[in-house]
Amino acid sequence: MARLKRPWLYISILLFLLLLHGCSSLDYNRKPQPTVKEIKEEELDPLIVPETFIIGSTESPQLFNPLYSLDESSSQLEGMLFDGLVTVDEQLRPKPHLAEKIQQSENRLEYTVTIRRGVKFHDGKELTADDVVFTYSIPLSPDYNGERSSDFEMIESIEKLDKYTVKFRLREKDASFLPVTLSYGILPKHLLKNVQVAKLKEHKFNTSQPVGTGPFRFVKWEKNGFVELAANEHYFLGKPRIKSIKYKIVHNQEALYEQLKNGEVHYAPEIELTNVKKIKRLRGLDVQSNISHSYVFIGWNEKNELFQDKKVRQALTMAINRKAIVRKILHRQGKEAHIPETPIASIFTDEIQTLKYNRREAKKLLKEAGWEDTDRDGILDREGKDFSFTLKTNKGNVVREKVALLVQKQLKEIGIDVKTEFWEWEDLIKQISPPNWDYDALILEWSLSKFPNHFDIFHSSQREYGLNFVWWENEQADLLLSKSRKIMDESERKQIYKEIFQIIEDEQPYTVLYYPKEFRALPERLNGYIFHPKNYFYKVHEWSFSES
Repeated sequence: MARLKRPWLYISILLFLLLLHGCSSLDYNRKPQPTVKEIKEEELDPLIVPETFIIGSTESPQLFNPLYSLDESSSQLEGMLFDGLVTVDEQLRPKPHLAEKIQQSENRLEYTVTIRRGVKFHDGKELTADDVVFTYSIPLSPDYNGERSSDFEMIESIEKLDKYTVKFRLREKDASFLPVTLSYGILPKHLLKNVQVAKLKEHKFNTSQPVGTGPFRFVKWEKNGFVELAANEHYFLGKPRIKSIKYKIVHNQEALYEQLKNGEVHYAPEIELTNVKKIKRLRGLDVQSNISHSYVFIGWNEKNELFQDKKVRQALTMAINRKAIVRKILHRQGKEAHIPETPIASIFTDEIQTLKYNRREAKKLLKEAGWEDTDRDGILDREGKDFSFTLKTNKGNVVREKVALLVQKQLKEIGIDVKTEFWEWEDLIKQISPPNWDYDALILEWSLSKFPNHFDIFHSSQREYGLNFVWWENEQADLLLSKSRKIMDESERKQIYKEIFQIIEDEQPYTVLYYPKEFRALPERLNGYIFHPKNYFYKVHEWSFSES
């Protein structure tokens, strides 16, 4: 299930992945580490299954650098390779992680962070304040060419006070600084200090030599095949009990089911509804589920003149029967959605006026926008041009493919010709990313942030190089989105977002379809597993297997 990741977070379109190629080399100056295959079986804890723990996914990662990755698969793996100063618990509350202590000034413009002593990178070098200052200097550089800059622009300066203490000074208060900005994985200065920031995005550190402080260290990546990780025996929270992990890329959900059935995959954090019943019948596997902290949507590319009139976008939304999607395709294993935020978020509200399914009203709006079937061929036209477009989504996601076909049928009933195309994930991402934006409309899923912040997706400043890939612009929404970031009081932020969501509902840059139910298949004998709404590998260093 390919999903986009929200940046601050980790808003997850959603998106934007670039294929990387190697450039300048790294000098690691360290002894070679044993590969996963070299770990001897007799060295394993008797409660650990003496084999590699295999995770199956239909989504391939793109790179391993928290300052540049935007897809869900890369982010989940980075969570095992890198650590941030803070993390979030299963209730999405920020907690100190690499930070031993965080002191905030009364005006919330200064944060003094004391770093844990003795934390080691995977090559044995100790993490210090120098690494923190180095990491946060990258997205603040004028040469930074990633899509994460909005998460750091509130920082005025970073100062090293001593070997283990850093002071951040902010230009203005920002509610996302503590839970989001301070959660980014820390990079090793000693390995990257000589790499130009402009070239870091394409550096081989991101694809073949990532080094962090996380519970697992990188071993090998075979593109579109697997990623191999080995336990970091010096992890500051304790040596992982699972000795090695293979993150295996599986072609599609049916193949994933077969590999779970045959024991070729042990844990699948994203299984589709179509396979849930079959997997539940497999011996030795457990299926856990909950409403996902994500939403599925149709994005209307406003660079295409078809979608520049909000009446047209409203009509499209009103012609799509979301209840039928939830009933017929999801078999009620999900929830109809209207706003781009999930019910578990602190800013969620159901107190806005929403557009309801109404084909008659949809046709009326289209007529007001100039679309009528003047040539009586069953397709609306205007100035000699048919209302026809292509709806894209990622190949292999059976649910989204079915949704696309149902939307195609529903829109045909009001005179709109929709063609569907299903693309491999990497190809789709390249098409919709800057500077291409090569699509009319698309169905994707945003995996939402641990901290609610919609600036990066909906603010007009994020159109050309950010995540506002539908090119939506609304002056009032811009003002409110900017204001919301400075509000520290949760109830006040919720009120502002109520206004934002009402504007989005009226403008319909997205047709928000549904909140999917999330299913994860895992071994019954897996101990220490906690269903975290954002982290498939939450506290992975504590996982172990009981004896059969």
